[in-house]
Amino acid sequence: MKNTILLLSFCLCILGCNKPKERSDFEATSEFYEMMIEKNDIAKLNQFFTNMPKGGDIHHHYTGSIYAETYLNWVKQKDWRIDSCSLKIITDKTKIETCRLLTADEVIENTMLYRQLLELWSDLDFGNHNHSEPSPDLQFFNTFGYFGAVSDEYINVGLNILKERAINENVSYIETMLSAVGVSSEDYFSVDNNFNALLEKAKTQQEVDNILKDIDSIYFNNKSFDKEIDEFVNKFTKDHNGIDTENFTMRFQSYGVRVLEPLQVYTDLLSAYIAATKSPLLVGVNIVAPENNYTALKDYTLHMQMFNYLKRKHPDVNRALHAGELTSGMVRPKNLLFHINQALDIAQAQRIGHGVDLPYEKDSYELLSKLKNQAAIEINLTSNKFILGVEGREHPYLIYSSYGVPLVISTDDSGVSRNNLSNEYMLLASTYKPSYKKIKEYVYNSIHYSFMNENDKKKSLNTLNEQFLEFEHKIAEQLRH
Repeated sequence: MKNTILLLSFCLCILGCNKPKERSDFEATSEFYEMMIEKNDIAKLNQFFTNMPKGGDIHHHYTGSIYAETYLNWVKQKDWRIDSCSLKIITDKTKIETCRLLTADEVIENTMLYRQLLELWSDLDFGNHNHSEPSPDLQFFNTFGYFGAVSDEYINVGLNILKERAINENVSYIETMLSAVGVSSEDYFSVDNNFNALLEKAKTQQEVDNILKDIDSIYFNNKSFDKEIDEFVNKFTKDHNGIDTENFTMRFQSYGVRVLEPLQVYTDLLSAYIAATKSPLLVGVNIVAPENNYTALKDYTLHMQMFNYLKRKHPDVNRALHAGELTSGMVRPKNLLFHINQALDIAQAQRIGHGVDLPYEKDSYELLSKLKNQAAIEINLTSNKFILGVEGREHPYLIYSSYGVPLVISTDDSGVSRNNLSNEYMLLASTYKPSYKKIKEYVYNSIHYSFMNENDKKKSLNTLNEQFLEFEHKIAEQLRH
């Protein structure tokens, strides 16, 4: 009898041990994702990523993230006009023009004209046209010239639009490149000053430092300079009012514009750095505008030296730089050799925006090792495809991911490109087929490598943890039914 009981107990143990282990919600979600990837089910991937928590969008421009239709609404509210020939905004409706000035409603009522405006003010339907179009990079950057006049008129409204859009697609943090501070060097230096010439002739970091110290002394001895920065800080603080909630956070970057003369570029950067020390809402400084522009190429190293100088003066101010937004044939080969390297080594960037020219950079293998330990790369698939014509296997995403370089997925200019963060993840997944675990890593990177302070970062990570638990449980429940 005793042996029978022992045998029965052993059999029960065997049966229990062989019982299949129930999948966790994460495992179920991962298997569902892999099934969609295997079938390349784009519609289901779009649905999946729309519902998936995405953490933060930490590389995007305010003006380029508002849709053209919204800008046209603002033109209507201002009672401004649209030039019927150029489709540019005319702020003075009494101005005599050779072409008729139209109200926003008149443009909207004219289907052909309205469509043409949307195609000029954004990248809408660009690929369906012919070679009479401008080149894609010109088309992209030209759009800002159309809506620029109205872009700063409703910033609080615009920020709330970005907030609502983010929340609707399960994004809990956005870091917006808002604007330059707006200080003009011409207000502080005579037209015959020689600082531009001196800076262009400077070769070493020490030479640049000495010139920048002289420029600093002029700014810091003028009370108007500090007053202008305070006005900028007060303005974006007011515009930010009411934006943050328990589960949503917005922060800003300011920047220098790399296509201007050296003195103005430094003025932009200096004022941005000082503004960042005055407000916790301004969490970083960047440099923007086309990297293939003649002036931007000529002064690239000088701009990096400006960042180096300011980093030593203000070590607590964060640095995210557009660098390597170039590709073969766009510029001369020599201009592809060093942009990411110098952004990392000289400017000491913590994040690199785009980083597309990596395969052409000198000592690129050594560069990858440095990036892995020192910076994250902001991947912008839609804008890289449109502006640079770089996509699929030509994009360095697979190089970065194989070397373990930290990556974040971002939108760049979702209004101009007419995309969103969910679509960027769909493009990533359908093109490169990373695992669901890797997708989650990129989402968490958007918080880990954000410029939020540690308390805000911890709060956002806790929110993200809860959101993923809920999302994965929902997916698992769907699969069980």
